[in-house]
Amino acid sequence: MTIYGYARVSTDDQTLQPQLDRLIDYGISTDRIYSDYAVSGSTHSRPNLDRLLEILQPSDTLVVVKLDRLGRSLKHLIETVELLKENCINFVSLTEGMDTNSSTGRLLFNIFGAIAEFERDLIIERTNAGITSAKKRGVHCGRPDKLNSEQQQLLVDLRQQGKTVREVCHLLNISKATYYRCLKS
Repeated sequence: MTIYGYARVSTDDQTLQPQLDRLIDYGISTDRIYSDYAVSGSTHSRPNLDRLLEILQPSDTLVVVKLDRLGRSLKHLIETVELLKENCINFVSLTEGMDTNSSTGRLLFNIFGAIAEFERDLIIERTNAGITSAKKRGVHCGRPDKLNSEQQQLLVDLRQQGKTVREVCHLLNISKATYYRCLKS
């Protein structure tokens, strides 16, 4: 079980030192503290956080001074915390007093997980509602058809003439999966 720290500041005029001091006071050695300097929370790539997330092992602990140092947005924070949970990595946020080694911290961790699951379910519901609505309006959803209606009719005609699946696929330059999919439609 190894304890790692992460610190981040968004702009050049900010300093990492207060966060680093708190992480060191918590007992984290400086060689286990990763930081990103002048990297906005909205930036997708935070190289040192990405590097840290790759090396964390089950039962390790990730410590931040404040929750907003970890996530770009609430959504990203929830996704990151969920990733830690899935990989059995403990998480501590010093300012909020969140520690997954305690029952209260585990409760908060589970709440984050429930929020993430709820958000995923909402996205799926909205996506399905949009697809249903589009289909009612006659909009084709998904990948474009490999064969147009004339080619699909040719496929049926060739099949009725006794051509093998392989011959039809070769003539129309399609896969067996496309062949069978076209027969179903």
